[in-house]
Amino acid sequence: MEWHELDLDNCSVAATLRLIGERWTLLILREVFAGLHRFDEIAEHLGVSRRVLTERLRQLVDAGLLERRNYQEAGHRARQEYHLTSPAHDLQWVLAALLQYGDTHLGGPEGPSALLKHAGCGGQVHVELRCSCGQEVSGSEVRPLTGPGAVRLSP
Repeated sequence: MEWHELDLDNCSVAATLRLIGERWTLLILREVFAGLHRFDEIAEHLGVSRRVLTERLRQLVDAGLLERRNYQEAGHRARQEYHLTSPAHDLQWVLAALLQYGDTHLGGPEGPSALLKHAGCGGQVHVELRCSCGQEVSGSEVRPLTGPGAVRLSP
């Protein structure tokens, strides 16, 4: 089956983009990955409207990427923080790849504004494509082929 013959209704790229492809959604995830958990601190740092942030946080919770945790500061009402779930942690490499691409192709001469460091040794983290044979490959060396879940377009 050729690529142009595929029914893309079950495409994993499309499904992931439906989940996280909206601009604010990825930026909210970036903020939570970076350690911001409270609504007000996320809103202030991003400059996003409260309405948009409320809706995106609800979508991320409903999708199972964020979980709400209650907290209460002395003299204030109970509120909620947002924390990553295990499936959200699996998206870290997506954000790392976007960061790496931006640093390589869009960044200024002063260097990157953020670095990803390995908590274990302090080394810099990077994203790479690696074949099951163990060899690192460039994007130009990768060819998409139909997989076992491929469905042919209906005539």
